[in-house]
Amino acid sequence: MNRIRISPSLLAADFTCLDRELARMERAGADMLHLDVMDGVFVPNISFGLPVIASIRRATSLPFDLHLMIADPLRYVPAFAEAGADMITFHLESNSDPAETIAAIHAAGRQAGLSVRPGTPVEALFPFLDTLDLALIMSVEPGFGGQSFLSDTPDRIRALRGRAPGLPINVDGGINAKTAALCRDAGADILVSGSFLFGAEDAAAAVASLRQPIPR
Repeated sequence: MNRIRISPSLLAADFTCLDRELARMERAGADMLHLDVMDGVFVPNISFGLPVIASIRRATSLPFDLHLMIADPLRYVPAFAEAGADMITFHLESNSDPAETIAAIHAAGRQAGLSVRPGTPVEALFPFLDTLDLALIMSVEPGFGGQSFLSDTPDRIRALRGRAPGLPINVDGGINAKTAALCRDAGADILVSGSFLFGAEDAAAAVASLRQPIPR
């Protein structure tokens, strides 16, 4: 089995000391950093954008796992690539043509990911699987952190894993030690976690707990 990769969600960090927060996650053993970009249109919330991403790029060596929750991701692909994104994931429900957006991400030299909202059947991803570097399954409704994990998420992961055995599957929302085990057992490869990691006194122990096997 491949090693589970852990992607702390920047939304849960203390923004008054981002450099220290990023260093703490690096020391804790995180594999990448999840960056949620929200425009207040595609989702009812606004987070951060290009200047923040470009600034923190200089503060950490962690790869940037960028999640675009915006209405027109195609328009901004080159700018986010230049700002420092390594992986760029956008939503199938956005206004941008999926095939064209995936091609633009690859043209910018970045890995392309595609996501669906919880209410969209995971099967909607199937036509694009051969062109993707990863797929993102939302285990909460996108837009706000701190939500509860949706119980049908493991079944959605299994459905995607059955169709794409080798594709990395990223899961985002409500991830803690208990829900991480459910996702791993269903076939997830990358786990995004916000408050569980940034709110932990011992971040290294929290990261390790997300990789623990399910007790038998």
